[in-house]
Amino acid sequence: MNTQAIHEVTIETQEGKMTFPQAVRRLLEVGVESYFVDLAAGRKTYYLADGGTHAEPMILKLDAVAEEFSSSETVAAIRAAQADTIRYPEFVKRSTAAGVIGYWAFLTGKRVIYFGRKGQSHVEEFPKPKAQQ
Repeated sequence: MNTQAIHEVTIETQEGKMTFPQAVRRLLEVGVESYFVDLAAGRKTYYLADGGTHAEPMILKLDAVAEEFSSSETVAAIRAAQADTIRYPEFVKRSTAAGVIGYWAFLTGKRVIYFGRKGQSHVEEFPKPKAQQ
């Protein structure tokens, strides 16, 4: 398990230095299959292909998670991140304001599931490469 590479991706992402596709590529290279982000506890847990796990604390100042989940505001934050008009710090701010308490990014499954405080969810498939659209 390359915990140093995972740590670097965690920090660079939270500092807004890396896009989601860049983070996905680097994490897959070191055997990460998925990761869960707990926005209430401020922690990311990485799940590896070999069955191992690795947790990293978040360094971002996290706002309280809104009580009500807004799928439309969650999607708006996702689209802005996909367009690279916002980076991870702003994405997290918008997500907590939209009521996202956590999300699970399935890198090998190419989808992310966002969760609200009352069990609501939104499933987002990874965008298809432009040549396949």
